[in-house]
Amino acid sequence: MDTPRLKAAPLAARGKVRDVYDLGDRLLMVASDRISAFDVALPTPIPDKGRLLTQLSLFWFEKLAPIVPNHVLTTDLAGLGLEAGERAWLEGRSVVVRKAEVLPVECVVRGYLAGGGWRDYRATGAVSGLVLPEGLEQAQKLPEPIFTPSTKAAPGGHDEAIAFERMAGTVGARHAERARATALALYREAAAYAAGRGLILADTKFEMGLADGELILVDECLTSDSSRYWPADRYRAGVSPPSFDKQVVRDWLSALPDWDGTPPGPELPPDIVAGTRARYVEAYERLTGRTFPS
Repeated sequence: MDTPRLKAAPLAARGKVRDVYDLGDRLLMVASDRISAFDVALPTPIPDKGRLLTQLSLFWFEKLAPIVPNHVLTTDLAGLGLEAGERAWLEGRSVVVRKAEVLPVECVVRGYLAGGGWRDYRATGAVSGLVLPEGLEQAQKLPEPIFTPSTKAAPGGHDEAIAFERMAGTVGARHAERARATALALYREAAAYAAGRGLILADTKFEMGLADGELILVDECLTSDSSRYWPADRYRAGVSPPSFDKQVVRDWLSALPDWDGTPPGPELPPDIVAGTRARYVEAYERLTGRTFPS
């Protein structure tokens, strides 16, 4: 079941995963069970995915608040004029948030060479304009975490890694420098915490915005959708480690002989759905120390 349209507020935006409703001076952000891969929204939902993303984001927002404020106001849905069926669906997957002027870039931090960063390095020896040492292997730990911003793709498009100088030209040098310093600080704190839970935080993507002139963290935070987590006991450089995200979906799609990566995406088989859900649940439980209610 996908997210139903609410009657109590107008739909302000619908992304690949999240729906945003305008509450006047606030927004209601709803995480659906939709899943996307290769920037294509797929027709098969992953049960409980929206709840898992929301609850893990809330965990990280609270934990990292000393580094940077975030957009979360409340998870209390009372007073929104919701119907009973709407509220039952929204519980656990919805957050009332501050409005912000969202920076038009993705704030990506990489501690390891994987995914798009690995592809760019193999092609050019650099990632987002940062020249890296020669001879690095896939999944290798970098000497220091690096900030590799990217564009935000329009619907149907793909994110593009950009140099920091281009980001500064888009959002202004002061905001770019503040976002870079904040993203690196968030990554280091989160990676250290994850390591204590037996997980490697290989890379992650933050979204930031301005509210009353203040830089704040928005959207999601360190979820299995926005981050690449690896089990530390199965990690070695030179190969792509198993991950607690939608890599199983990407791998399945990549093996299809008759899908060219354009919408609409194919229906996912039950075993891929179950395997993906299990990875999201395990990441949530290992990071938070809490049992996810089935």
